[in-house]
Amino acid sequence: MTRTYQIRTYGCQMNVHDSERLAGLLEDAGYAAAADGADPDVVVFNTCAVRENADNKLYGNLSHLSPIKTANPDMQIAVGGCLAQKDRGEIVKRAPYVDVVFGTHNIGSLPVLLERARHNAQAEVEILEALETFPSSLPARRDSAHSGWVSISVGCNNTCTFCIVPSLRGKEKDRRPGDVLAEVQALVDEGVLEVTLLGQNVNSYGAEFGDRQAFSKLLRACGGIDGLERVRFTSPHPKDFTDDVIEAMAETPNVCPQLHMPLQSGSDSVLKAMRRSYRSERYLGIIQKVRAAMPDASITTDIIVGFPGETEQDFQGTLDVVREARFSTAFTFQYSKRPGTPAATMDGQLSKAVVQERYMRLIALQEEVSWAENRKIEGRTVEVLVAEGEGRKDSATRRLSGRARDGRLVHFTPGDQVIRPGDLITTEITYGAPHHLVAEGPVLSHRRTRAGDHWEAGIRPKTSGVGLGLPGFGAPAPLPAVAANACGVR
Repeated sequence: MTRTYQIRTYGCQMNVHDSERLAGLLEDAGYAAAADGADPDVVVFNTCAVRENADNKLYGNLSHLSPIKTANPDMQIAVGGCLAQKDRGEIVKRAPYVDVVFGTHNIGSLPVLLERARHNAQAEVEILEALETFPSSLPARRDSAHSGWVSISVGCNNTCTFCIVPSLRGKEKDRRPGDVLAEVQALVDEGVLEVTLLGQNVNSYGAEFGDRQAFSKLLRACGGIDGLERVRFTSPHPKDFTDDVIEAMAETPNVCPQLHMPLQSGSDSVLKAMRRSYRSERYLGIIQKVRAAMPDASITTDIIVGFPGETEQDFQGTLDVVREARFSTAFTFQYSKRPGTPAATMDGQLSKAVVQERYMRLIALQEEVSWAENRKIEGRTVEVLVAEGEGRKDSATRRLSGRARDGRLVHFTPGDQVIRPGDLITTEITYGAPHHLVAEGPVLSHRRTRAGDHWEAGIRPKTSGVGLGLPGFGAPAPLPAVAANACGVR
């Protein structure tokens, strides 16, 4: 009988995309996704190591599977991702019923490791120290019919003192532009309307092969792909953000007016301690330029509260930047000590009570700003790409949800129209709430799309892997004709 699998994903968009690769690998090896509510034959944990409670969350979830594994010894449990890269053999020591442990650099090994563990009746732990195969050369089973992740790089060359990612993901490795564009084209051919270009630091893309304007050229090249309606990217680093990227965003119609750019702190002294090689003035200067080129751009950020040594004055600096930057949303985090990072041993570790109190003040301010910024959208007509699932349930009127071009979440009323995930509608915003927009009036226009057709038919894009120029990532796929002169790297 066909063995079934379930993947449980934690962490960032890169992990979500890696899970799509894992699903593609397993299905190519003959597995099938487990039905909702059914017990799978294989459970894969794709882990994150960024937050302090990541370890507790993993081992807690593993312990819940222990009695199930005891009752069904043929079930297999695999642990991959950043926490697996960090903890390695410790996972099997703490949870001896785990069958496979694999790292961030060898997700392609999962099917072989599962088979080997079954054959040898013992745990298989394989952690590579460096990337051998770019993940995007592996097959992928995409979750969405209308949007897709596309990695342009993996790893990170920065040395932020709070972050463990570089030691787990390795140094930055860039894909050749032709390989990236070939994958984007393959997704569009499958009906995908929107792609998000992924990297730990997308705007340093190209440094490895000697073109520091490669990212802006890549954005422009995406603008020449017929059928690609929306392009997003995450995350850029302020230190590498250049004017050519802003110009490409503003001048390429399908690049969305949205920017997620981590701030982390508004205090220059804290930024220095974090080894974030920019200061608040530089950060705010980038935002000013973005808004000058795209007045309606939605700007979001990440902020850490309670970094070691942060004073009340430092925290006030963060609040000042939040007031001036007018973020539409901020993803806020309380600093958590991660073993192996320089910040973990710094003097001036703050008490939980102090961090919590500052965190609540930051959230209150950002809620106020977000609400005011969303109220500005009231009365405007927006285009919404409809998402999977129903919208808000706290209304007697049926609602659906989707994303505006600037990334804001929109709840709208479809009326009697049959509107599918992947379809595009326009509607007028009647109310701006702190975390979403509401359109209570009629749908003004509705465009049925091939992505909507695919959702209706239960079809999801499945790509077989693009750009197999390995080892060394040095043999790129040819550039599509629409972008032959756009990137300058073959």
